Amino acid sequence: MATEEKPAKDGARIRDVPAVTRAVSILRLLGKTSSPLTLKVISEELGLVTSTALHILRALVAEDLVSVDVETKRYSLGVGMLTLAKSVIERNPFPTLVQPMLDQVSEDWGLTTIGVEVSGLEHMVVLALSRSHTPFSLHVDVGSRFPALISATGRLVAAYSAASPKELERKFKALRWDKAPDFEVWSAEVEAVRKKGFSIDRNNYITGVVVIAIPVLDRLGRMTHSLVAAGMAEGLSVTQGQQVAKQLQGHAASLTQFLA
Repeated sequence: MATEEKPAKDGARIRDVPAVTRAVSILRLLGKTSSPLTLKVISEELGLVTSTALHILRALVAEDLVSVDVETKRYSLGVGMLTLAKSVIERNPFPTLVQPMLDQVSEDWGLTTIGVEVSGLEHMVVLALSRSHTPFSLHVDVGSRFPALISATGRLVAAYSAASPKELERKFKALRWDKAPDFEVWSAEVEAVRKKGFSIDRNNYITGVVVIAIPVLDRLGRMTHSLVAAGMAEGLSVTQGQQVAKQLQGHAASLTQFLA
């Protein structure tokens, strides 16, 4: 059977490799669950043929990326994942540098603050997180992935990308919002971001929630990360939202210097 090729970030074509895709899906599933899973649950959750899932799990177990309890036949992430994670952390100083900044903003404003890494127009990944002590709760954890163009951060990604309006519109139409803005309105907001240097989403992505995002740029002016603050919209006025944005901008400028 022919496999579909997808465009990569640099314009090259990427051929799907089903075994790799399924293995990654299994690892992500195990990483999201708090308790080990049976083969049956893994197969059903991911829509895999049981025998296929078993072969992949055996390969992952052999590499210590997954461990299996021989008595219960339940699978969980293995210690081999720690080695991979350690390598990533050692090569990426962003989480260590940004954590005290996120903690400070969270404490000052009672907001959940997030540091994300941006990867083209596909996804952004949460690398650091500071939760507020208020009743507000956002379903996000370190390692969570979100569509790159969603919410306030998405407007930043669009503003700092070289993507054509046609490509942006195609990806925009696939996004899920509580109250989706019209593409024309969203495009105007993206243009405004280029001038302001920050983005605020109020009630679009999640009803009742305000999301404030600031770009972190490299020395060439390319957006590599974003600092994000989120909280209840009714608890943060427009003026306060701009004050939060200004504080985050100061931290973003420091990060640009540290990471250069």
